[in-house]
Amino acid sequence: MASEIEVLEDTTAAAAAAAAPAATTGGGEVAGAGAGEDGEAAADAEALKDDVYTGAAYGDLEKLHRLVEREGRPVTEPDALGYHALQWAALNNRVAAAQYILEHGADVNAIDHTGQTALHWSAVRGHIQVAELLLKEGAKVDAADLYGYQTTHVAAQYGQTSYLYHIVAKWNADPDVPDNDGRSPLHWAAYKGFADSVRLLLFLGAYRGRQDKEGCTPLHWAAIRGNLESCTVLVQAGKKEDLMVQDNTGLTPAQLAADKNHRQVAFFLGNARRVHERGCGGNSYFGKLSKLGLAPLLWCIIIGLIYIYVYSVISGQYSSNMTLLFGLFSWLGIFLATAGLVMFYKCSRKDPGYIDKNTRDAQNQRDDEPLLKRGLDNPELLAGNWSQLCITCKIVRPVRSKHCSTCDRCVEQFDHHCPWVSNCIGKKNKWEFFMFLILEVSAMIITGVTAVIRVVGDPDSPASFGGWLNYSATNHPWVVSFVVMDLFLFFGVITLTVVQASQISRNLTTNEMANAMRYSYLRGPGGRFRNPFDHGVRKNCSDFLLKGYNEDIERVEQTLQPDEELGMIQMTRSAVSQNGESMSLHANGTDHGCADPQGNSKSHRHSHGSSQCCSHSKRPDKTPLGLGLGLGRNNPSSRYTRSLPSIHSESSAYLPL
Repeated sequence: MASEIEVLEDTTAAAAAAAAPAATTGGGEVAGAGAGEDGEAAADAEALKDDVYTGAAYGDLEKLHRLVEREGRPVTEPDALGYHALQWAALNNRVAAAQYILEHGADVNAIDHTGQTALHWSAVRGHIQVAELLLKEGAKVDAADLYGYQTTHVAAQYGQTSYLYHIVAKWNADPDVPDNDGRSPLHWAAYKGFADSVRLLLFLGAYRGRQDKEGCTPLHWAAIRGNLESCTVLVQAGKKEDLMVQDNTGLTPAQLAADKNHRQVAFFLGNARRVHERGCGGNSYFGKLSKLGLAPLLWCIIIGLIYIYVYSVISGQYSSNMTLLFGLFSWLGIFLATAGLVMFYKCSRKDPGYIDKNTRDAQNQRDDEPLLKRGLDNPELLAGNWSQLCITCKIVRPVRSKHCSTCDRCVEQFDHHCPWVSNCIGKKNKWEFFMFLILEVSAMIITGVTAVIRVVGDPDSPASFGGWLNYSATNHPWVVSFVVMDLFLFFGVITLTVVQASQISRNLTTNEMANAMRYSYLRGPGGRFRNPFDHGVRKNCSDFLLKGYNEDIERVEQTLQPDEELGMIQMTRSAVSQNGESMSLHANGTDHGCADPQGNSKSHRHSHGSSQCCSHSKRPDKTPLGLGLGLGRNNPSSRYTRSLPSIHSESSAYLPL
């Protein structure tokens, strides 16, 4: 299959060759010791070019002030590679340097030879501070480069979800604009495997069914790359048709995943499609039956057991009559079972804690209305908790809530969806559910003991155990049937009751117990499990039993002791000093890596123009510069080779702090 992704050849060798003459003598022989030291000093001096571009990249205001105001160096001219000083300042989040450059005549919308502005460069590493400055100074948020990439495309390509959220929410950037190849930011985020960006874009209304010029949807690209989490998010937000869309070569996402040997993704997509094809959708007969649940069946079982108990145990024909006290005890079981049915009905019909959907249609949203007015200024989003986004209900879920796929609603303090009550168990009906379990367990104990006593106490039964079993099965078949059914149900219900009681005592939900490692608020230092809502058994139980629910209030953690704080401060300082000397800030996959814009000392690479392309299947260590072209099984990928902008390459490049 020719769905490989095209990448540019690494230009490290060319950059190294250009810098080699500065460090070696002719013929490759090493000079003497003194000459070697002089050569190293010359190389170091050459590395720090005395120009505005290096000053902007490092944020050296003193150098900028000297060069611009004393020596009259311009800040409006590009460097030898065609890039502006403002772009270097934006790439490294040098806000003060960018402000200085703008104050001295730089054009905030100046473009390089690829059509990229400083705002594009700020999106590579997600620098919101410098982007805010650029936008306030008049930067065009919808500026596109030669390939049609806007700032939202670049942010999605590098997984800068916070940056993407900021420019869309505050500056009304378009989260669904296609590039020249018809690929939206959602295509890029899905392909790169940035699930949080996928969630945000879907939440913002990005069209998941958009097909690019190759006929591929975002789900196609997530499947090609084998990004299971991105596929999961897209499938959960999508419909059956999304799984059956074919690209220009007639392949579905599942077929592409299988062809790329992504077995787990192929199995997931194939299974999702089979679920839809079996008629489990809400509009089919089985779909409606599944949503109805097993509550009617359980109701009939409980009513039937009560009837059998009254008919065969209490009113049955026995040689001896019940005493008054024993009769009251036997009828207590009926009372508890009936009270349990009332709790069962309330639990089944009551709102479990549904969170209102955002029913406002995106088409009714005015183009000039900031998204902050639609609730995007939620503290959870401002804190970067993207998992709180519900892309189906279009809301920001409270902590501990979850979207139920059966009810198709978000439920506060979601515990689980119980098919036996045909409803979710959440904050508002968990008390009724627990009371139902307690009452039914008590009723089963009382009725079961009563039935056994009635059979065992029959004076006409034989003394031997075998004879007694035969006599009971013959003369009291309904009582034996009731005891067997009661015992069978008892073990399941008592287990569920114990589990629920244990969770209530710790203020946990079933969903949190099953998915503890998925929720960051349940992980403490070192990644170990930590429940911030556990206020002790006494308070947890009293709040639940008296209020009917537990508040989502985190307990106050104890502060560190002075000696522990001092130790952590020393460790932090040590780490900072080591990083300041030897570590560099990774460019997050960009080729703008070196702080020296001239590229003579560091490995600064901007690979524009025609470069030899190759398949990522042959060079797995390289990350694609663009989405692959041509998805046919028999189409050679070399037919689609083209040059792509280097801002989307992910070669290893670093920028000193």
